Amino acid sequence: MTIAASLPQTLGDLRATGYRSQSVKAELRKNLLSKIAAGETLFPGMIGYEETVLPQIENAVLSLHDMLFLGLRGQGKTRMLRMLVQLLDPFIPAIAGSEINDDPLAPISKYGRELVAEQGDDCPIAWIPREQRYHEKLATPDVTIADLIGEIDLIKHAEGKHLANEDVMHFGLIPRSHRGIFCMNELPDLGPKIQVGLFNVLEERDVQIRGFPIRLNLDLAMVFSANPEDYTNRGRIVTPLKDRIGSVILTHYPHTRPLGMQITSENAWTERQGPVTVHVPRFMQEIVEEISRLARTSSHVNQASGVSVRMSIANYENMISNAERRGIRTHTTHVVPRVSDLAFLTASSRGKLELNMTEESGQEDKLIARIVEEAVKNIFDEHFKPSAFKNVVEYFEAGQSLETGDLLHGPAVLERIGGIRDFAKQVATRARELDPDLAAGPASAELSASVAELILEGLHCHNRLNKKRKAGGHTYGL
Repeated sequence: MTIAASLPQTLGDLRATGYRSQSVKAELRKNLLSKIAAGETLFPGMIGYEETVLPQIENAVLSLHDMLFLGLRGQGKTRMLRMLVQLLDPFIPAIAGSEINDDPLAPISKYGRELVAEQGDDCPIAWIPREQRYHEKLATPDVTIADLIGEIDLIKHAEGKHLANEDVMHFGLIPRSHRGIFCMNELPDLGPKIQVGLFNVLEERDVQIRGFPIRLNLDLAMVFSANPEDYTNRGRIVTPLKDRIGSVILTHYPHTRPLGMQITSENAWTERQGPVTVHVPRFMQEIVEEISRLARTSSHVNQASGVSVRMSIANYENMISNAERRGIRTHTTHVVPRVSDLAFLTASSRGKLELNMTEESGQEDKLIARIVEEAVKNIFDEHFKPSAFKNVVEYFEAGQSLETGDLLHGPAVLERIGGIRDFAKQVATRARELDPDLAAGPASAELSASVAELILEGLHCHNRLNKKRKAGGHTYGL
């Protein structure tokens, strides 16, 4: 027997339990207070918002406010909005068959009122799970008032119902969200006239359909998401509508690199099945996150658009995939990503950032490559000093060159650096310092190859070496 089946099934049974109606916002407030008192995690998986965003949301819920989540793309706005459903009760009673989840003790639709009047305590009750009480609509320019509020259903009219009859109405998403949460995503994309149509819902909590002399006194928690209004080519939130939204919740990107790395590692697809195991050392994770952080401060990137956390996630997955591909081709069961794999992050970075209007078209790939190089330089500088590798520079000053590539397995890279005085010993020492566990395992050679490429690329970024790009790899020299 399901939980719902064990609950009262008629209005009389429900009344006998002493059930009392409460508003959605009061329900959200009650459950939030209980969770806070119990020390529960309110928004699991949301990292870096504990002291900034989450207190804003908690205060808004406790104040019974409607909310607007305002922030750049990829800041978890929609994810948090969908988590609000966990603050609802597991089930609520509704009149069976009601399109708008009529409260059995206070029905607002004609169907609900008439059913209670006809059947009294025998009126059947359905139990609505919390997941069915959240409705979401993506705002697009073609959204109409009929989509949100409702419209006359001509099929019902053709079946013989009179146009003046309330039964001829088809309810839109907002009435169907009665006693639940309604979310409008990307609010600025909603046409100004449609935004005006939301005034009464927010202020008076009622809707009118096609001038019918009726009022549906809706019980709703209204939530919205939006990018900042200065976002290029976007619409705006009309001022009177914003004035009626109780709290505006500002979101943000991770404030520190470690937080960004944690978000990426928890959201990227890394648990893969196959003959190759990919081990990602921390310094390669740092480079991937640094790429996104540099893009968020680049003067060549449209910062009003933002650089999504999804860029870090997609880049991390592509880096792992290229290392995995190398393992398959070279029959290596344990592989480690390295700098040569970063050349393939262009595909996963495209579309994740927008160039400024002053930038020439077609420059996106060049900008991404420059940002990747700068990220490698920054991480190199945190772990090494160029002066520690004079022996490497001397090797190339003697007219030598060295080719690396993403399709060379670790031992092949180590063999190629073997001719550089003491370099293999330096690489092994630094590998143990950077990741002692990985250096002691089956991927030790692969880790050393990754460290060697980081050092070579770092020296290139410091203008100590030249680098010639070619398909499948790089040739370092002077």
